[in-house]
Amino acid sequence: MFDALSEKLNRVFKRLGAKGRLTERDVDEALREVRLALLEADVNFRVARDFVGRIRERALQEEVLKSLSPGQQVVKITNDELTGILGGSVSHLQQSSQQPSVLLLVGLNGSGKTTTAAKLARHLKQAGQTPLLVAADLQRPAAVEQLETLGAQAGVAVYQGGTSGSTVRVAADGVKRAAELNAAWAIVDTAGRFQIDDGLMAELDEIKRAVSPSETLLVVDGMTGQDAVRAAQEFHDRIGVTGLILSKLDGDARGGAALSIVSVTGIPIKFIGTGERIDALEQFHPDRLASRILGMGDMLTLIEKAQSTFDEQQAIELEKKLRQATFDLDDFLVQLQQLKSMGPLSQIMEMIPGLSAIKGRLPSDGLDEGHFKKIEALIYSMTAEERRKPDMIGGSRRRRIAKGSGTTPQDVNQLLNQFRQMQKMMRQMTSGRGRKRMAQALGGRGADFFEN
Repeated sequence: MFDALSEKLNRVFKRLGAKGRLTERDVDEALREVRLALLEADVNFRVARDFVGRIRERALQEEVLKSLSPGQQVVKITNDELTGILGGSVSHLQQSSQQPSVLLLVGLNGSGKTTTAAKLARHLKQAGQTPLLVAADLQRPAAVEQLETLGAQAGVAVYQGGTSGSTVRVAADGVKRAAELNAAWAIVDTAGRFQIDDGLMAELDEIKRAVSPSETLLVVDGMTGQDAVRAAQEFHDRIGVTGLILSKLDGDARGGAALSIVSVTGIPIKFIGTGERIDALEQFHPDRLASRILGMGDMLTLIEKAQSTFDEQQAIELEKKLRQATFDLDDFLVQLQQLKSMGPLSQIMEMIPGLSAIKGRLPSDGLDEGHFKKIEALIYSMTAEERRKPDMIGGSRRRRIAKGSGTTPQDVNQLLNQFRQMQKMMRQMTSGRGRKRMAQALGGRGADFFEN
């Protein structure tokens, strides 16, 4: 979502970094471009103006202008201020003093609320808590069935009291059922509504009084721009909202809502939706998103994804193979399949420092599902011995593999080159020096991922 904004900001800061010293004019010219980039990204006018003003005030201080790396200092200031307008720190879910804690999920029509309810339930389950989904959306046809289907995918039970009758009663009965099951959370999925619909907003207020939620989270579509900001403000004024979930942040919209909504409404963002998959929900870290936007990566989130995806025993066995130089194409295929399960490769690249800046210049076919399938077809067309000993694959074998996989000998060459590069890279990462460098790059955080 922030690709265009990131590209423009990186261009500005690259020019600043090329200067040995900065003048007030340099700073003003750069910040003029920053402000324009923010406005083009649909950031609220006042938020953009105040944001740039704070950066200018700090950047023009004498110790910054006369430092050995003034350009880097301005980037750091920008990162700090960007983190600030995104909320500053992580906002965690607040549980009530007795079980179950009730989480009331509200939102506009089409914001992705029901899907988000299931994602949230899965997230809580992964964290070791037992949630119960409550199907209290009786307005939209098939909403109950959709939640049951999504609940099954997430491995979470769903309470439903039918599609007729009182929505308030269904919500209250669902919370009682959660208490009977000793569930930690009751996630109440309500009907989507327009904030101008007084009847439905009054019903929402009645549901809230009936279930006494510890969290009332508003799901807003991140692709709707400043409309999302206005909707958040109106919902907050009408029923009181404790947090936001921004959905569809994997889209190609300009992203201004994400950068404006906290400053304008004062409501913290608690989660972001990064895709359609049931696991595509992340706890919101303002500093990490700011780092991604500025092209500085997000290694902590990448490590967390890897820790939840990669099997620890497999990782130990893989490292042993790398040290003994027995890493083969079967292992290569397993690693690619696990990488694919972490999410879209384009999102993973945004988390690696430096790669987000060149992402747009990489071949598009290297980032899609088809490329993974081609690699799988190539490896499956090899014999077991060829997978174990890729160096034995000569011209005739390459032609046979290409024919069997519906590809070309050039594709086989490309795969073998990629394999050798990955083999070399992973051997470096698992060396003592490689571990030390990674730990230093992370400031000591996440280094336990590389320990066996």
